[in-house]
Amino acid sequence: MHEYASASKRALPYSQTLFYFVALFVIWWALLLIFNRAPAIDIAVARYFFSNGICHKAKEIGDTCGVFAYDRNLLFVSLRSITLILPYVAVAVLIAIPLVSWRRLGSRWRTREAEQSIVALTSLALGCGLIVNLFLKEFSGRPRPRDTDLFGGALDFVQAGSFAGKCLQNCSFVSGEASSGGWLLCLVFLLSPRWRLPLGIPLAIISVAMPAMRVMTGAHYLSDAVLGWLLSLVIFAGVLAAFDAFSPAPRRK
Repeated sequence: MHEYASASKRALPYSQTLFYFVALFVIWWALLLIFNRAPAIDIAVARYFFSNGICHKAKEIGDTCGVFAYDRNLLFVSLRSITLILPYVAVAVLIAIPLVSWRRLGSRWRTREAEQSIVALTSLALGCGLIVNLFLKEFSGRPRPRDTDLFGGALDFVQAGSFAGKCLQNCSFVSGEASSGGWLLCLVFLLSPRWRLPLGIPLAIISVAMPAMRVMTGAHYLSDAVLGWLLSLVIFAGVLAAFDAFSPAPRRK
């Protein structure tokens, strides 16, 4: 999306980064409206991955029993363990870049790479950290698919964007791991051209796989995954536009 070209001219002007932010922001709210007005989409996708089973415990007639088979799949469990580590690895690298730059260059530490690292870390803190994990997941109240009565749980289903659910904490809206996956994709745009393809392709695959696995295992509805993933792109574009507007152009090495 963005790469700083020189101290006097940016690769993407402020008006262009602002356009990306506004466009992604509008798309996010449009998708939320669609999922909110058409909750059958979430239910249908979750039901596709749900396997009905025999109720082994006493339940009322009409109650649903079963499992999300992929939730117990060893391959999925292993892949999730790997993908959970990747954002932390990326954060460590991004923190190291400006620190190394400061140690080497002193007051001239704000190189292109250092500025890009700050943009990425700021977007992660605001998006995945503040908005997703500290606000939405704690206060949205939306139960996860496997916790709703439609799929063997005890709580009522609520549509995306509703804060009327009975989940008390770490709720389904939106997916934190999907948000992390979306953030990882944003890092592709910060890579130098020679690394963008060899590193960008696996990052893009991982970025999509993270939310997909959460839907397939019954941990999140499709809307939670899509909106969580896209939210990171929205925040990243917004932070990028803000840095373009208020920060001085970084120096070359």
